[in-house]
Amino acid sequence: MSKRVNIGIIGAGRIGQLHARNLFASIPGAHIVAISDVIPEAAQKCAAECHIPKAVTNYQQLLDSKDIDAIIICSPTATHAQLIEEGAQAGKHIFCEKPIAFDLKLIDQALAAVDQAGVKLQIGFNRRFDPSFQHAKNMVSAGKIGTPHMVRITSRDPEAPPVEYIKTSGGLFLDMTIHDFDMCRYLLGEEVTEVFAVGNTLVDPVFKEAGDIDTAVVTLTYQSGAFCVIDNSRQAVYGYDQRIEVFGSEGCVAVGNRFPYDGTLYSKETVTSPLPLYFFLERYNESFVEEMRQFIHMIQQDTVPPVSGVDGKIPVVMGLAAQESLVTHQPVEVEIQT
Repeated sequence: MSKRVNIGIIGAGRIGQLHARNLFASIPGAHIVAISDVIPEAAQKCAAECHIPKAVTNYQQLLDSKDIDAIIICSPTATHAQLIEEGAQAGKHIFCEKPIAFDLKLIDQALAAVDQAGVKLQIGFNRRFDPSFQHAKNMVSAGKIGTPHMVRITSRDPEAPPVEYIKTSGGLFLDMTIHDFDMCRYLLGEEVTEVFAVGNTLVDPVFKEAGDIDTAVVTLTYQSGAFCVIDNSRQAVYGYDQRIEVFGSEGCVAVGNRFPYDGTLYSKETVTSPLPLYFFLERYNESFVEEMRQFIHMIQQDTVPPVSGVDGKIPVVMGLAAQESLVTHQPVEVEIQT
């Protein structure tokens, strides 16, 4: 029987609550010992819902606890790198939401601390664990579409985030497109050599006021010469639009949107079907459960992380290149060191 893994969660916001519920309800090998948040009520509410024995405001109590084997970092991005370093120094295995940081030097320091401590680090690119995306990846890896030529990724949110979030998000490329940068690597299993990005403020002027964009198209060139095109929008009025397609010399594999039910009404006046699932919590529910299951399994079985620290760094490199390309109106070469 696999040993129980004692968990401490840092951050009781939306994503922290999600992971707490999944660990409590769906993963028998995990036991949440404590949760921390600077807002006491948030930690206490989550603790009560998920039967967590301890709710505190100071995360240091989790790092100091000998009863805790691993920490789940769900705090704001600006704290991620520091918490990874401190968690590693405390000897804890670490799961950290994306991105590790907006600064590559901070990322390198955090990864060095992990290596020096000999602990495990998994980054929260949950879309890799989506069953449909995994199927597409498996078809490509098995050669079912021949040699890949083009990848298309559509990623559009149903509504724009609050302005307070926009100001600290790191911008579209490091907050939203970063998932797509990771997915383009995951699908083909190879790196990108060039990034070209265009973007504008078409949804809401508040993005421009915050120094950001809300609509973008990014073209990536792979080492093999294949291409990937990503299109992003902060507002798709019909729901959460998440689609991928990989086209190759012998065929194509495509993944469409998810819907609340499978049914289409045909009548004399119209043909109607349901709108896509509305947001990421519904669309990627299975993937959030699976990434936590694999995090716990990795600790129990002493295996390598399914999404490593390097996997966390490379999409940031790509995002920074996209930001540069947006400003210069030129393709930007990227050198990926794995």
